[in-house]
Amino acid sequence: MSKLRIHIILIIALLAGGAVQSFAQTVPAKQDEAKLIAVLKSADASLKEKNDACRGLSFIGTKTAIPALAALLGDEKLSHMARYGLEPIPDPAVDEAFRAALGKLKGMQLVGVIGSVGVRGDTQAVPLLIPMLQDPNPEVARATARALGNIGNSAAAQALQNRLKNVSGTDKLHVCEGLLRCAEALAAENQTQQAIAIYDQLRKLDDPHQARAGGLRGAILARGMNGIALLQDHLRSNDYILFSAACQTALEMPGTKVTQALTSAVNDLPADNQILVIWTLGKRGDAAALPTLTALAKKGPQNVRIEAIKAFPQIADGSAVPVLVDLLADSDRQISQNAQDALAAMPGREAHAAVMEMLDGRDTEMRLTALELIGRRRMTQSIPALLKAAEDANPRIRPEAIRRIGELGGPGEISSLLDVLMRLSESRDLSALERALGTVCTKTDDPQSNTGRLTSSLNRATPGQKSVLLQVLSVIGGPDALEAVRKAMNDTNSQVRAAAVQSLCGWKTADAAPDLLTLAKTSPDPAEKTAALRGYISLVRDENLSTDEKLAICKQAADLIQRNQETKLLLGVLGNVPSLEALSMAMAHLNDSATTLEASFAAVAISEKIVGRHPKDVKDALQKVLKATNNREVTRRAERTLDKIK
Repeated sequence: MSKLRIHIILIIALLAGGAVQSFAQTVPAKQDEAKLIAVLKSADASLKEKNDACRGLSFIGTKTAIPALAALLGDEKLSHMARYGLEPIPDPAVDEAFRAALGKLKGMQLVGVIGSVGVRGDTQAVPLLIPMLQDPNPEVARATARALGNIGNSAAAQALQNRLKNVSGTDKLHVCEGLLRCAEALAAENQTQQAIAIYDQLRKLDDPHQARAGGLRGAILARGMNGIALLQDHLRSNDYILFSAACQTALEMPGTKVTQALTSAVNDLPADNQILVIWTLGKRGDAAALPTLTALAKKGPQNVRIEAIKAFPQIADGSAVPVLVDLLADSDRQISQNAQDALAAMPGREAHAAVMEMLDGRDTEMRLTALELIGRRRMTQSIPALLKAAEDANPRIRPEAIRRIGELGGPGEISSLLDVLMRLSESRDLSALERALGTVCTKTDDPQSNTGRLTSSLNRATPGQKSVLLQVLSVIGGPDALEAVRKAMNDTNSQVRAAAVQSLCGWKTADAAPDLLTLAKTSPDPAEKTAALRGYISLVRDENLSTDEKLAICKQAADLIQRNQETKLLLGVLGNVPSLEALSMAMAHLNDSATTLEASFAAVAISEKIVGRHPKDVKDALQKVLKATNNREVTRRAERTLDKIK
């Protein structure tokens, strides 16, 4: 390897080693410019090294680097990176280099340089670019149109306007794109009339549609307030391209006069066009549109009415609330549902007040709708009214009100809900109270702190009410709650005892294990024995148990199982027991066709956890599993675990 080659490699290594990170690019130090230039000039430097040097010069390059970079503009492999390095250098010599290259290069290298001229906005290059608009190479002609658009001065615009008269197809689209950019640049420089002339020329074309739409947008916006008349004309256009462009442009224009232009046109339009205008009015959020939207929401084609209803929450004006309330009773189900959705999304005090007024009314359906809206709007301030409704004479209202209290309330509502519980007896009410109490109790940092209030209510509760309290106790758990359930197991009332058994069987922590095991062994009721056994097996999921404790539960349960359903349940929890003995228990059921799949999953789950400690046993077990089942998930996991052993 030559000394120069070694030197270049060292330069690259040093630059990489001493660089700092900026947007995932390596930025060399300014003093390294000469080294990077040397890399570009070297005949021994690799393509990657020269690419890296161009990239580095894009950060630190000065006028000194321009000749070396410009010399690569004609290089098929390095032209792109040379331009990358040149474009950011803030020296007019870069523009001179690019202009010089315009007269020398061909093909894609020329296309690239034309693009760079546009990026730098070099107005002096316009005379050189104009002839290239008619270059026989379409890539060159299209790049030229884009570049002139980026330069965007009067001369560039005039050249593109002239070319537009004699161009078609894809080339026409690129010329139009360039003209749109020119018009935007001219408008930004307060050359408004020239910009308007370009926009008007484009909007009057037959094609392409993108240029027509963009031209109309620019023509309206460039005219300022005088553009409203042009907007209004095209809102009634039979040309959907220009009509939709007018609607989109209206979103960029502030003021009530624009809203009036939209509302004055909407009634005379076909339904599809009405929908787009209504959508535009909603997005604009101007309350001046509400009278028109109200009329459209009340009658007409269903899809138009729905779009008008959807616009109300976007405008967010309280005067629309009574309209939505009236529409809740519409005979068209879709209209009433959309009105409800809009009312749920409607911000402000007016909507809250309307919902509360609905709740205080006499119409049951409206009251039920109000309760749903209270939940959807998260109206926590309505809880006092909900507590009152929880004891309403109407049996359809009570459970719905109770459910909303559970959704919106917190620990502060526990006492009130207990009071309500003591006064209700119907099963639907009790079921709703069970869920609501369970929910609000678990919203505290320490759910078990509520046990005392629940257990003190047991003494004065009816059997149905006791059933609710016992189920809530199973939700919050803890030793005091468990003791109350144990006591209820001895209650002489069969309903209370059944509720206590159900509560015990749903217990989530292993402190209930002895009680469940005893019940599973000794209960004279087969259904109770089965429920207790299932609850006992489920305790294996308690994360606070050690592996030995989980294994002990599994072994005790296995001795009591008499049906495949419980065997499958046991296999379902065995995967949580990372021990060789648990693996043996799972494998014992592998060849029983009724439990093969469950045993396979259990064996794989256990094997994944113990493969590091028992590789040989795991290997033997998983090879048997692969023979016993072709389940794809089991096979994938088993093979992945066997790979670890290999």
